[in-house]
Amino acid sequence: MDTNVTSEHLPRGWHKTFYTLWIGSFITGMGYSMTMPFISLFINELGHFSRLQLNLYSGLAFAMTFISQAIVSPYWGSLADRKGRKLMCMRASGVMAITIFLTGLSTNVWMIIVLRFLQGAFSGYINNATALMAGETPHSKSGWVMAAMMTAGVTGNLVGPLLGGTLSGWFGYRIPFFITGFLMLVVFFATWFITKEQFTPITKQALKPMGELMHKIPNVKLIVVMFITTMIVQSSVMSIDPIVSLYVRELMHNQGNIAFVAGVVAATPGMGTLVAASKVGHTMDRIGPLKVLIWGLLIATLLFVPMIFTKSPWHLAFWRFLLGLANAALLPAAQTILTLDVPQEAFGRVFSYNQSFQAAGSVLGSVMGSMISGVYSYSAVFAVTGFTLLVNLGLVLLFRGKKTTPTD
Repeated sequence: MDTNVTSEHLPRGWHKTFYTLWIGSFITGMGYSMTMPFISLFINELGHFSRLQLNLYSGLAFAMTFISQAIVSPYWGSLADRKGRKLMCMRASGVMAITIFLTGLSTNVWMIIVLRFLQGAFSGYINNATALMAGETPHSKSGWVMAAMMTAGVTGNLVGPLLGGTLSGWFGYRIPFFITGFLMLVVFFATWFITKEQFTPITKQALKPMGELMHKIPNVKLIVVMFITTMIVQSSVMSIDPIVSLYVRELMHNQGNIAFVAGVVAATPGMGTLVAASKVGHTMDRIGPLKVLIWGLLIATLLFVPMIFTKSPWHLAFWRFLLGLANAALLPAAQTILTLDVPQEAFGRVFSYNQSFQAAGSVLGSVMGSMISGVYSYSAVFAVTGFTLLVNLGLVLLFRGKKTTPTD
C-alpha cells in the first residue's frame, strides 16, 4: 500500500521523479502527434487504395489504439495497485518503443493496424505517470501537479506535428516512427533509473475489492460523473480536431495557404491551455477543483456558440485559443477530484477506469465529428459538442453533493 502523503513535506527525490515523468509524458505526447497526423499519408504509400478504402484503413488505424486501450486499461489498473505505477510506466514506454519502431518498418496496412492495436493495449504512460505523482504529492499541491502534468502532453502535442511534418517532408513518413521509438526507449530507461515511488507491493489476495473501497468514498456518484466528464471532454476535443483543417479550407474558400492557417487554428487551444495551466492549478489548490471544473465547463460551453457562426479562420483561431484557456480547467480538475476523494490503494484502478473512459471519448468523438460533418455541416459539429458539454455541466451540478476541497 502507498504511503499516505498528506503533509506539506515532499518525499525525497520528488523533484527528480516529477521532472523525469514530465519529460516522459512530453515525449509520449510529442511522439503520438509526430506520427498520427501523417498515418493516412503513410498508408497511402503502401498500396493503391480508393478514397473510401484509404479513409476506412486510416480510421481503423486511428481507432484501434483507443479500442484496445479501453478494453485492457482496467486490468493494468489492478496490476498497478498491486505492483506500483512506476512499473506500469516502464511497461507502457518499453512496449511503445517496440511497437512504434516496428510500425515504421510496416510493409502493408494490416501490419500498421495490428501494431496500433498492440500499442493501445500496452499504452498508458501519461495516465500512470499522473497517478504516480498524485500518490507522491501532498493534497495541498495536487491541483498544481495535475495541471503541470497535463501541460507535458499538451506541449508535446504542439511540438509533434511541426517536427513530424518537417521530418516527413525531408526523409519520408517512416523516420518519425523510428525517432519516436528510440525516444520512448530513452523514456523507459529514465523512468527505470531516475524515478522513485513510495510503494509497498501487496498480493492479489490482499488487494481490497473496488466495491469495498467505493464505500469509503463520501460521494461515489461524483466519481462516476468524473469518469463521464473525462469521456465527454475528450470527445469534445476529438470531434473537432479531425475536421478543423477541412473547416478552415471551407472558410478560406479553398484559397491561400490553407495548411499554414489550419496549423495555427489547430495549435491555438494547446497554446491557451499552456498559458492557463499553472494559474488554474494554483486556483484549484486554493478554492477546490470542483468549482474550477464547473466554471471551466460553463465557459467552454459558451465559447462554442461563436464558433458555430464564425466566417473567418482567424476568428475561429481566437475563439479556440480562449477554449484552450477553459480546457486547462477540465481534465486536470476531474483528475484532481479523483485524487482527493479516492483511497490511494485504489489510485491505479480508478485512473485506469478514467483512461478507459478517455479512450472511449476519443472513439466516440471521432465517429460523432465525422458523421455530423458528413451529414450536416462542419459548424454543426461545434453546436453538438457545445451541447454535450452543457449536459456534462448539468450532471456535475446535479451530483456534486458536498463540496470537494483540497483538505477533504
